[in-house]
Amino acid sequence: MSAPQGWWREAVVYEVYVRSFADSDGDGVGDLPGITSRLPYLRDLGVDALWITPFYPSPQHDHGYDVADYCAVDPRFGSLEDLDTLLDTAHGLGLRVIVDLVPNHTSSEHPWFVEALAAPPGSPARSRYLFRTGRGAGAEEPPNNWESVFGGPAWTRVEGTDQWYLHLFDSTQPDLDWRNPEVAQMFEGVLQFWLDRGVDGFRVDVAHGLFKEESLRDQDRPEEPDAGDAPREIVERTLADEPMWDQPEVHEVYRSWRRLVDDYSDEHGTDRMVVAEAWTQTPESMARFVRPDELHQSFNFSWLLADWSAPAFAEVVRGTLAAMAPVDASPTWVLSNHDVVRHPTRYGGGARGLARARAATLVMLALPGSCYLYQGEELGLEEVDVAPEHRQDPSWFRTGEVGRDGCRVPMPWSGQEPPYGFGPPGSTPWIPQPADWGGLTVEAQRADPGSTWSFYQRALAARHRHARGAGPVELIAAPAEWGADVLAFRRGSLGVVLNCGEVPVPLPTGRLLVASGDSDPGVLAPDHAVWLELPQGSSGPSSISL
Repeated sequence: MSAPQGWWREAVVYEVYVRSFADSDGDGVGDLPGITSRLPYLRDLGVDALWITPFYPSPQHDHGYDVADYCAVDPRFGSLEDLDTLLDTAHGLGLRVIVDLVPNHTSSEHPWFVEALAAPPGSPARSRYLFRTGRGAGAEEPPNNWESVFGGPAWTRVEGTDQWYLHLFDSTQPDLDWRNPEVAQMFEGVLQFWLDRGVDGFRVDVAHGLFKEESLRDQDRPEEPDAGDAPREIVERTLADEPMWDQPEVHEVYRSWRRLVDDYSDEHGTDRMVVAEAWTQTPESMARFVRPDELHQSFNFSWLLADWSAPAFAEVVRGTLAAMAPVDASPTWVLSNHDVVRHPTRYGGGARGLARARAATLVMLALPGSCYLYQGEELGLEEVDVAPEHRQDPSWFRTGEVGRDGCRVPMPWSGQEPPYGFGPPGSTPWIPQPADWGGLTVEAQRADPGSTWSFYQRALAARHRHARGAGPVELIAAPAEWGADVLAFRRGSLGVVLNCGEVPVPLPTGRLLVASGDSDPGVLAPDHAVWLELPQGSSGPSSISL
């Protein structure tokens, strides 16, 4: 197994949404050469690695998460040679590169699924996917009551037959049957293909979804529970019945992948890693994915899902660290990604939402483990209200509800009008950019020491100097003058204070290292956070106990 000091254990990883990062050829869609041209920017920002969303051949019904060929590059994004150039350039700049892997489903245009549709029921070709006979008279009803993540039934009928196929996402993304050994063999080959080209790791999409309960039974979906006199939190802790997610068989897949990746790392003298996107229901179930013989990391969505509240954040920190400790895994922290509303908007939007976003980011960067950033958050970008005629998320077409397009609007790099340097002048980005983004561009913010970009650069530099290897987290009991909505902890001499309340609070004695925004000396304003270098042997004010 990899040494516990692996580079990924305390890395800051920057997610690049390939379609929206940088367009080199003016077709309105980001591409690999565009990413390569901006790699010095990522080095200057201060991140350690980048994660690139899928760039494989795909009909793009779900923007690359419907893969038609796992061992090639979609021509709209470039070529394998462009990918090699990107890897070489990144490594020359000291950056690691993680690529997306999509093992739960393929595109409906993948050769396997095309073959399956042409083959009869019960054939070897169909056994790679989950085909079943429909229920009811004439097989008119789906085989079970499962629903797609994107809305509507999770089954589509094969026209003119009694057979249906499972797709937990869009109908163009049929789920693979991981009980078929051919599937596992294929993906081990995919891992080896990209490891041979020099990638440093993989992000596993829907890592909790590969296996379903073998019976494919109905999901128990009771109506909204009647809480009666029970406290609300007790009702909410009832775990959902999920026969399609987080099945025990998935862990043997990841044990085999860990052996493959570790053997490869030892053979080539490199340190490769795998991080799971596993939306599990508890910290304990998340920890099962990162046991010593399984994956290296798993995304911790508890931080992202927490309310703006010091007690809520403290509970996430306690629960995460407690779950990771028995398996000696490094925790991860994330506030935004390409699937969720950007966190300045989640925190209320406008100046207050941005202040809270910067404060939460500063606290996150002080915690042990790895942090995953999403492109554009260093600019303070908010969710964009994309006009209906420009929306492209498959969930929009299935449900009519606003999907994820608002967090995927292309990056603004320079200038006062679209495309803001995302592509050549006169090009049209695949999703329109707002007309008022001129002050938010990288060019504008790099010249402003008070900008969000400058704050991120300072915070990332401070993390390298003060937080890496700083020791365990010790939560601080708040003194009376702080009230109930202040989160404070220390890691050795590093002290961190976050004010989620409505009034300023006094700060402990210590040298200011970095702040999320301006406050009066000696106090911390609402919606702000600071790092302090505490005097050696000090626990701050006498009312603070560690």
